[in-house]
Amino acid sequence: MENYLKSAKRIVIKIGSQLLEKNGFIDTDFIKNLSENIKDLKDREIVIVSSGAVLAGVKKLGLKQKPQSITEKQAVAAVGQAYLMQIYDRIFSEKGLVIGQVLLTVEGLRERKRYILAQNTLNKLVDMGVIPVVNENDTIAIEEIVFGDNDFLAAHVSVLINADLLIILSTAGGVYTGEPKSISSTLLKEIKSIEEALKFARASTSKFGTGGMRSKLEAAKIAVSHQIPVVIAPKKENILTEISQGKLVGSFIYPEKQKKLSRKKSWLKLLSAPKGRVIIDKGAEKALKEGKSLLPAGIKNVEGIFYKNDVVALLNEEGKIIGKGITNFSYKELKKIKGKKSSEVENILKRKFTEVIHRDNLVVF
Repeated sequence: MENYLKSAKRIVIKIGSQLLEKNGFIDTDFIKNLSENIKDLKDREIVIVSSGAVLAGVKKLGLKQKPQSITEKQAVAAVGQAYLMQIYDRIFSEKGLVIGQVLLTVEGLRERKRYILAQNTLNKLVDMGVIPVVNENDTIAIEEIVFGDNDFLAAHVSVLINADLLIILSTAGGVYTGEPKSISSTLLKEIKSIEEALKFARASTSKFGTGGMRSKLEAAKIAVSHQIPVVIAPKKENILTEISQGKLVGSFIYPEKQKKLSRKKSWLKLLSAPKGRVIIDKGAEKALKEGKSLLPAGIKNVEGIFYKNDVVALLNEEGKIIGKGITNFSYKELKKIKGKKSSEVENILKRKFTEVIHRDNLVVF
């Protein structure tokens, strides 16, 4: 555990709305201490995922409560995002640190080209010595496409930039077996099974937060499945410095020990939106699980309207989704060649045969 913390070069820090609020105002002391910690970590690359646009908007506009409708939330976030970034920029500039604002939506990241653009932009900012401050674009996001909570946004960003560590700062300070303030409750310092830890987790009941510990653990699943360890830590002075020195603060979640997915396969698994469905037989299912490509002979049926280079979901004979992949054929072409041997395909389509889905463009769950 200590080696993970000390050796982490690229770190994503997630800051929730609750942590940014203090006595009805934005906690500038907390942001100042964070900037001091980052300034001292000269050899680390830091990306901040910060909630708080709606909170900042509420404070700036003098509202008494969080907006309820999505339209109100978008409007308040438009005011709050500018105000929040102004605070970050002012405080970080005092330490000679440069920040850059990055707004994301899951809808944008579902498109492969935009995913790569976001990835390249974040990597370039880090290479330039800039600290990206990422938030979901609440101003244009709608309920159907939002990440749901910035815990998930932080996990996606960690995968996007191939981070070495994800730190989720929490008012709870870690994962406990009961209420954190209860004497009978125990802190789970090291977690190797998120499923076991989820038995103790609850959703958020805070005024401005939308996640809770359950959200944090579900988001941590995404990170650890890509070999990125996660720390769920408390809001306290010099917390970032302590963690970077290898000190166990809060709960440490170990990364899963499995073959690391390529960035393309990671996008396929987490964010890609299938345009259609391809049902395959048992032989093809076995072949895919062995790391082979999908051939026409293994296809039983095709559903939906899709074209070459679109993402499709792969279903077995029982109707269970077993993976996703980028197809080399349209739905019309696949209907013509489904179940056919490779030698027959060229005669049917009048062109050279290729795999339906190459193994490099395929992820099996």
